[in-house]
Amino acid sequence: MSRVTARRRMRRISPSGQIQRPDTLAVEEPLEIRIDGQSLTVTMRTPGSDIDLVHGFLLSEDVIGSAEDIVAARYCAGTDDQGRNTYNVLDVTLRTPVPVSTRSFLTTGACGLCGKTALDEVRKRTRFPLSAAGPVVDTRVLAAMPGMLRDRQSVFEATGGLHAAGLFTTDGQALAVREDIGRHNAVDKVIGWALRESRVPAHDLVLIVSGRASFELVQKAVMAGIPMLGAVSAPSSLAVDLAADAGLSLIGFLRGDTMNVYTVPERLRTDPGADSLLA
Repeated sequence: MSRVTARRRMRRISPSGQIQRPDTLAVEEPLEIRIDGQSLTVTMRTPGSDIDLVHGFLLSEDVIGSAEDIVAARYCAGTDDQGRNTYNVLDVTLRTPVPVSTRSFLTTGACGLCGKTALDEVRKRTRFPLSAAGPVVDTRVLAAMPGMLRDRQSVFEATGGLHAAGLFTTDGQALAVREDIGRHNAVDKVIGWALRESRVPAHDLVLIVSGRASFELVQKAVMAGIPMLGAVSAPSSLAVDLAADAGLSLIGFLRGDTMNVYTVPERLRTDPGADSLLA
């Protein structure tokens, strides 16, 4: 299996002078996903947890609804110049065949559609609609989750070049944390883990991401039945629209003891003196 980091030489320039030395970088390699031998898509990712990534991707694109829908997932053809397997091609055998040539992806399809059409498409396809009630999370517990996520980013610590996603229980236990060069891949990896652990629909879990909250990440959370998404940075306007439409609690700028709650604040429990923040 390819390593998740690589060494490259670089020149460091600073007020004290210049030095040349090797630097540790995050690996970025293509992963071709095939279904029954037919190419479905190629994603650029950091190698590792590829089986989870594929499960999460296929769930969020409504190709599968459970882990049992996949009969087998195996690496196949794909070699480097020295004839070694690159582990960059993964072939999935489905219990019920899907015509690959007619697949339209929810995420990429939304890029060329108006906001309302994109929202309608996710609403139509999700198998796990969110309950109006849902879990309640203490804001102090939620505020601690990004720090717990950061503490588990071992490859980011070495490279500074990876996103992370984590699934947490409502009382703050970290269940799964994954890193990747692409934030969408990191989310697919943790959702795929949940799917293979029979935790989907994930109506009792919280998804935390290290960067911004895009439409794509909210879409993946909704498709997995995750009721709450917290992001360290800002959400996009369409992400907020989709969260409101689907009934997902979306929190941005989750840093320290402050946060911006954009949708469904009823799932957050605060100290009595902080209630005005959620008004």
